[in-house]
Amino acid sequence: MSALWTAAELRAATGGRLEAEVDVSGVSIDTRTLRAGELFVALRDQRDGHDFVADALARGAAAALVDRDPPGVALGAPLLRVAETLAGLRALGAAARVRSRARCVGVTGSVGKTTTKEMLRVALGGLGPTHAAAASYNNHWGVPLTLARMPRDTAFAVIEMGMNNRGEIAPLTRLARPHVAVITTIGTSHIGHLGSQAAIAEEKADILLGLEPGGAAVLPTSSEFLPRLRERAAEVGARVLTFGEEPTADVALRAYEAAPDGGLARLDQGGAPLDLRLNAPGRHIAVNACAVLAAVLALGGDVAKAAAALAGFDAGAGRGQRVTLRLAGGEALLLDDSYNASPQSIRAGLQVLAAQPARRRIVALGDMRELGEGGPTMHADLAPDVAAVADLVYCCGPLMRHLFEGLPAAKRTVHVEDSAALAPLLAAAVQPGDAVLVKGSLGSRMARVVAALTSRNDEAGAAGAGAVP
Repeated sequence: MSALWTAAELRAATGGRLEAEVDVSGVSIDTRTLRAGELFVALRDQRDGHDFVADALARGAAAALVDRDPPGVALGAPLLRVAETLAGLRALGAAARVRSRARCVGVTGSVGKTTTKEMLRVALGGLGPTHAAAASYNNHWGVPLTLARMPRDTAFAVIEMGMNNRGEIAPLTRLARPHVAVITTIGTSHIGHLGSQAAIAEEKADILLGLEPGGAAVLPTSSEFLPRLRERAAEVGARVLTFGEEPTADVALRAYEAAPDGGLARLDQGGAPLDLRLNAPGRHIAVNACAVLAAVLALGGDVAKAAAALAGFDAGAGRGQRVTLRLAGGEALLLDDSYNASPQSIRAGLQVLAAQPARRRIVALGDMRELGEGGPTMHADLAPDVAAVADLVYCCGPLMRHLFEGLPAAKRTVHVEDSAALAPLLAAAVQPGDAVLVKGSLGSRMARVVAALTSRNDEAGAAGAGAVP
């Protein structure tokens, strides 16, 4: 297998100085997941990566990208010295994009961008070698890291791009230079930073600024900002393909039949019907599939072949993953949607919960963050949706109190300060036959609640192992 980067290529890409002649098999920023032969990049975030260079080399790193002398490292160690490590990583990512012949799809949106990225990975994987980030690496270091890790033989690349503030997507898309840009939704995530949905639409539309000549924009017909998104696409000379449930969409969802573990979707692509079985449940997943297949169409790919591959997609941890909880006396179902939350995604999660056969349907919600002054109202407005589906409601966080107090008294189970207090209460309450939806913004740390629930699997297993037949 050829090296991902040779020493000569590392020097040329970064303009750095590397005394050793090494071949690099990958790129890492975390010694906990670093594999032998990789380049360790000493980034500065909550901690300075230079403090971990010695450990990285001891674990088998082929070299380390640094901008100062790291402590505890011997003279002559394989150090790629640059002026600043983040800039060095960006340069490496840019060089990877230049040398690659891959067709690139950029993805952004208020809701669903990571799920759509993963669906694109699966769909395009049915057409050729496909590269995408292993996680939500969608920021100022995540995008260049994803590009720098791109194998030489990549046929399709999927690059997710996120933002918290205005002006963050433009430099990411100019680095990634996508052939197709997908905007999944224009919602209210980060409205507290940007001030309005119109401003969010403008920021999301900035993904079009990096499109390659002749590129295409894949846009949602459901958005009230579609006319403005079309204008932005016209400004850069991009073709437009649309997706959604509206009949005018280029790839349209005509019908959807929910099932507990997935769904059957009937799509229409330019007048041609296409039936799709999805393993991941939820109408929103079927709409995401429309976006994915529109991107395949924009690339000139085989839509039917990509759709067949897409049938193998499963939701990942924290993003709607179905987890069986094995409890004393039976099983319960956990819908782990704990990674993030917005009003739109909570309503989508509730639809999935409603489709589950269950003795009781339980909803556990943490605060939705970064909604600005409208946050309390947006939480309160969800109360009727939650009450329509849930038998029991567990909430945590100051904003979720607005939802909790808007529920009928019979549905108000528990409201506590944070997820640490909520986790043991919910874990003790779940019984065989229940279906539980856990959701909240990342800052609400609802993963704690998921961990408490899944730990009951370990307890049940231990009890079973000690039982006498």
